[in-house]
Amino acid sequence: MTETEQEAISRAWSDLVATARRTVTDGLVVGTSGNVSVRVRGGAGDLVLVTPSGVHYDRLTAADAVGVRLDGRQVLGELTPTSELPMHLAIHRTTDAVAVVHTHAVHATAVSTLVDELPLIHYMAAALGGPVRVAPYALYGTDELAANMLRALEDRTGCLLRNHGAVTYGTSLDQAFDRTAQLEWMCRLWLAAGSVPGRAPTLLSEPQLDEVAEKLRGYGQSR
Repeated sequence: MTETEQEAISRAWSDLVATARRTVTDGLVVGTSGNVSVRVRGGAGDLVLVTPSGVHYDRLTAADAVGVRLDGRQVLGELTPTSELPMHLAIHRTTDAVAVVHTHAVHATAVSTLVDELPLIHYMAAALGGPVRVAPYALYGTDELAANMLRALEDRTGCLLRNHGAVTYGTSLDQAFDRTAQLEWMCRLWLAAGSVPGRAPTLLSEPQLDEVAEKLRGYGQSR
């Protein structure tokens, strides 16, 4: 491994730990009930850095870096990778994801127990590729859960996991985190609107969401 690659891994691990801690600070994770990964490209093959299993994020240091290859083989660190490694690797193998964020955020988890798809309560669903699906329940850490998740993620960058939580991915840690936060907010909004006695929230149509998706393509700054 070259010095440049080592520096890239060190920076990526630092950013991963910062993102993981942010999930706790922002109330998306309680204890160790979530995980984060980031992909680092290198000459010897891509490395996926992941949070370790059962370790509080505020205790992680540079010496705790955990890395695996896309085949799941651990090549960096002594701590055990997150139990949700199959889910992270499934996304990294099949999408253009650089980063994946998985949480047990309370509103997202609540919605996952109620519907098969988050109703179109807000146009920001377009930022996740369309209506957010709920993947069928499977035991955590299994290939079955990873497969269910991939089906729910088809043409999407985020989904809910039945009686479990949420997962999103992006081309950066910031983007993956922002999508997780946005999904949690939409779940909270739908639950709040639906809790008013005698009233049902208005929902957007698929054509309206398509219109938003088109407009979002030019959103933001060019630099």
